[in-house]
Amino acid sequence: MNELVQPHSLDVTAHVIQVALTPVFLLSGIATLLNVFGARLARVADQADRLSGLLAGAADAERRALGRRLDRLHRRSLALDAAVFLAALGGVCTCGAALALFVGALRDATVASLLFALFGAAILCTLFALVAFGTEMLLASRTVRERITERRAEAEPGR
Repeated sequence: MNELVQPHSLDVTAHVIQVALTPVFLLSGIATLLNVFGARLARVADQADRLSGLLAGAADAERRALGRRLDRLHRRSLALDAAVFLAALGGVCTCGAALALFVGALRDATVASLLFALFGAAILCTLFALVAFGTEMLLASRTVRERITERRAEAEPGR
């Protein structure tokens, strides 16, 4: 009887893994979005550096125009913060959903517990990687805003 239960349990395990792999497509899309957000943040940082360098030698009218452009870049960096946070949170939720599927299936299937443990660990590692990446992107964005503020202060001593 035990021999009959084991193949069935492995079939159930294989089915659960197939179902849990479905979120990989969503995670791929989220990773692509995070890559796009990172590239956009780099462009914002480059533009902020260029504009900040122009502030030092600018006349008053040009300085105000450059300041307005820097303000828009600041708002863009805030929007990127929100995008990165939400995308990373979406990835975390996707991993959490897959993990919940495994935990629920593990409760009923004891034969394939090693397989579940290994795949569950992979999901947890991916989840924490997304959290770490989102944190890094938020820190990078904060640095961009601080650099904008410093450059503007250097260029406008009366501020």
